[in-house]
Amino acid sequence: MVVKYRFRLHVFTLAMLCGFGVLVYRLWWLQIEHHKDFVNKVPEAKRERARIPGVRGEIKDRNGMVLATNKATFEVRVNLKEVLDEHVRQCRVKKVDVPMIKVEFRDRGIIRQKEEPDIVTMFKELIESRLADLGLAAAFNAEQDLRVHFRSFGGVIPWVYRDNLSFSEFSRFAEHNLSLPGVTVAERGSRVYPLGALACHILGYVRLPDDQRVSAEERKGWDYYVPDDYGGAGVEKSFDHYLRGRPGVRVMQKNERGRIVGEVTSAYEPPRKGNDVFLTLDARIQYIAEMALRDGNIGRGSVVVVKPDSGEVLAMASVPNFDPNRFIPSIKQEDWDALTTKDKTWPLLNRATRGFTPGSTYKVPIALAGCLAHIQKQSFNCSGSVTYGTKAMQCWIQRQSGGSHGSLGLSDALMRSCNCFFYQYGNSAGIDQITRVGKMLGLGEKTGIELDEEDAGILPNPQWLRLRSPQERWSAGYTANTSIGQGMVLASPLQMASVAGTVASGKSFKPHLLYQVMDGGEVVEGHKPVLRADLGQHFPASDLELVRRGMWKVVNDAGGTAKAARIPGVEVAGKTGTAQNWRRDDRNVRVEDNHTLFISFAPYVNAKYAVCVIVQGGKSGGGCAAPVARRVLERSLALEQGYNPGVVRLAEVAGNFNKIEAVTYPDEGTPVLAVADEDGDTGGDAPERESTDSAAQPRNAPNIRREADRAGSSSASSGRSSSRGAAARPSRSGREDTAAPAGQTESAPKAGGFFRRLFRSPN
Repeated sequence: MVVKYRFRLHVFTLAMLCGFGVLVYRLWWLQIEHHKDFVNKVPEAKRERARIPGVRGEIKDRNGMVLATNKATFEVRVNLKEVLDEHVRQCRVKKVDVPMIKVEFRDRGIIRQKEEPDIVTMFKELIESRLADLGLAAAFNAEQDLRVHFRSFGGVIPWVYRDNLSFSEFSRFAEHNLSLPGVTVAERGSRVYPLGALACHILGYVRLPDDQRVSAEERKGWDYYVPDDYGGAGVEKSFDHYLRGRPGVRVMQKNERGRIVGEVTSAYEPPRKGNDVFLTLDARIQYIAEMALRDGNIGRGSVVVVKPDSGEVLAMASVPNFDPNRFIPSIKQEDWDALTTKDKTWPLLNRATRGFTPGSTYKVPIALAGCLAHIQKQSFNCSGSVTYGTKAMQCWIQRQSGGSHGSLGLSDALMRSCNCFFYQYGNSAGIDQITRVGKMLGLGEKTGIELDEEDAGILPNPQWLRLRSPQERWSAGYTANTSIGQGMVLASPLQMASVAGTVASGKSFKPHLLYQVMDGGEVVEGHKPVLRADLGQHFPASDLELVRRGMWKVVNDAGGTAKAARIPGVEVAGKTGTAQNWRRDDRNVRVEDNHTLFISFAPYVNAKYAVCVIVQGGKSGGGCAAPVARRVLERSLALEQGYNPGVVRLAEVAGNFNKIEAVTYPDEGTPVLAVADEDGDTGGDAPERESTDSAAQPRNAPNIRREADRAGSSSASSGRSSSRGAAARPSRSGREDTAAPAGQTESAPKAGGFFRRLFRSPN
């Protein structure tokens, strides 16, 4: 009996061993022998590299006051390739067709059709419907933004669905985004201009890259490519290579289903801030210049202030103007249309670098040309008119009262702005010497200022005329008109401010805006003054003093045309100008639109500032432009005595076409005005010039904010309209309406510790 039970036990044991043997063999066969076969069939976790955009450096004035900085914002990014893959997977599970749409495209001039995944339907079903349930959905432009972005970038560059989120919205997104395929919430640096419209034409604006700027080579190696902002206009564009930061790297961990489950912290590389660019601008003088235009109720005009001994631009103000914060991250289509087409005062136009008829301010370069020709001590008689050919060219005094100036020397001719003197003086000097001195002063060519939008002006001469009108021949009449700054002559306020600075110092420097580039506390690059010409090498200082003395008399002599520029205790020298111009009104009727100018420097000995002021629609240079220059010079000189202009954020200035009889300031009492036409520049013998002010379309247009279309707004429940940029990548929405006080940098929200440290100003 015992043997019987033992036999059964052995059989059972043998069966168990065989069973375990088979199981072990099967496990070995599956896990070892055919391991690779099964691994290839199972989705695996993987890592993906995300590019973190570098943070732009700050733009500051020469004293370290911040003009452009950054703030941290939160945005929702969507990898559309992941949305496509997830929707395709679900369609396969459900055994339904993937939604497709037919699109037209042009192939060698023939319109053809092709099918592409309906990314809008996929996004709305997978993402937007769930966000709508959470109250986080937003309207967007489905056709021009979402579809175009998907065709252009696929999953390489994320599409920005929402931006400028509040902290509560950020928290809600962060709580739920892991369950949404392709959706991530991230911090990003956004440009902000804390002083509003101050120096807007110099600063410009930034925008986001388009398809052409982000090359395939740049995207190579990145699973997520978040591009950098780049300069679109102004010094943001000119110094973009300094300002743009170095990108960082974030490595994301994905699970077997392709969902992001975390970050590989050991592989993280933080982005690096770009270099800080210090401009030659003095924000205090810039503020003084802008307020002088505003307080004088000037609708169209400009002020330029330069250092005579270096060419450094201390201020460059232009009205009307704009707030560059409106361009960040995008500007509404209606606002862009208003700035570029509807507002005929052209707020985007930088009048400081625009070519204008300079009028009698141009008599200063003509006076210097006479010094080159050694005729500066000759006298010429003004009988009321001078005849060239069959044309009698009048002096302003004959037109005004029928009188004449009689015999004049150079200094008195500048003081009285005698046209007849300069008709004869310019012809005696000769057009070749006028051209020569013009080249020394930088007239008729771009100054090289670090801005794209600059006119070269026109320095007319026989060679120029042959290219312009081969059938015409240069004559003494052309030289006479050139000698009073009329006819075909064009010069910008920046060029004429440089002329004033040259007379003040005896040296002609190229104007510039770059002061230095800093990387932390280290100077990366500085700018040395570039000398264009030293007048002392061409004629003695005594000859230059004749020109300087004439400009002194313009302001300080009883017969001068710029009495309104006098400053008690300070010797100011200058030259007025009133150039005859016309413009077309809304009915296309020509109306008078004279340009009044004043160039000056102060103090007379060891000048600190050279200034050019232009007021469009004014009556005379002495009554309209000279008071503005006085305001700027007086307050700028007072800075050394402790005057504080109190630089604050400035709003935009709207332009107008109002005629200005005289510029007055409420706190200065009754101004001393010039007699009508005392500038002597109406030049009726010169061809009438019609104003052609217009703002050229920037080479890099800003991100235009498109309105949500029907397909992109049907299920949005948040009531927000989307903010999308143009073609390449939809831009972020919202506009910063508040800013930190001058010289301070805004900090990031509490959740953005890294950005809070990164954006903190070193000063």
